[in-house]
Amino acid sequence: MKATARAHPIQGLVKYHGMRDPELRLPYHDSISVCTAPTNTTTTVEWLPESGPADDVYLIDGEEVDGRAAERIAMVVDHVRELAEFDHAVRFESENSFPSNIGFGSSSSGFAAAALALVEAAGLNMSLPEVSTVARRGSSSAARAVTGAFSHLYAGLNDEDCRSYRLDSELEDDLKIVAAHVPSYKETEAAHKEAAESHMFQSRVAHIPDQIVEMRDALREASFERVFELAEHDSLSLTAATMTGPSGWVYWQPETIAVFNAVRELREEGVDVYFSTDTGASVYVNTREEYVDEVESRIAEIGIETDVWEVGGPAHVLDESEALF
Repeated sequence: MKATARAHPIQGLVKYHGMRDPELRLPYHDSISVCTAPTNTTTTVEWLPESGPADDVYLIDGEEVDGRAAERIAMVVDHVRELAEFDHAVRFESENSFPSNIGFGSSSSGFAAAALALVEAAGLNMSLPEVSTVARRGSSSAARAVTGAFSHLYAGLNDEDCRSYRLDSELEDDLKIVAAHVPSYKETEAAHKEAAESHMFQSRVAHIPDQIVEMRDALREASFERVFELAEHDSLSLTAATMTGPSGWVYWQPETIAVFNAVRELREEGVDVYFSTDTGASVYVNTREEYVDEVESRIAEIGIETDVWEVGGPAHVLDESEALF
């Protein structure tokens, strides 16, 4: 009863913000994202029939997890126990290939890989959209990391409605992401909890349905300009909501703004390039392969470390030889 799975993190394009139900992590509205590769999380789990839940062990990057992080993993683990109708203990180990908590979606790939590994090890026969409802209990963004590439998470009040589906787009082969690392620890969950208390939140919720329709159409037509202009504008909208909540979350750093300015200058010079952020200081710089070197060079002038990523596929089960233990 052991399995290993790998998933890629997401870049939000039309981002979700706030939870209607914090326990089931049901979002207030739909969201669309794209997975980034080769960044990934690999997770191995083993169900132990001879022991019970009190003996669960969770390790991430070699360190035992406790506190709220362990509670979130337990939400996913307990749900799989319920689906499998057993009460076994679990040994859980996970490794990230990229930095966490700086705005690059580590929770999305983390819970996506966890959900798929747990389901596979339990012997449950579930489609990826069904697995996305398991991953959602750890992170709503993880639902979209399960189905991979460009994916749409539908809002709903139950698992039948609130699940993720992949969207086909020819942009999968065209998109390159220059990831601008701006190390600045961020806490997303707290911002989600107070989302509805911002006076900007209802305006955002009213605006999102049109954004979703526009984004789906732009992806279908493979319109690079439309897709990433929408994503750029949505980043600004999201930040307006987080900054005007009770805690006044300001995630951006001076380096973040410097990247925005560099991107706008490049665009004025004729480069197809757009910025996007989630809840964090780091920046996704979306461009085409022909412009990657030019974009990297301009960001390097600011003194910011970069990686170049491409579109990542769905979460998938790995061979036994790739298990972490």
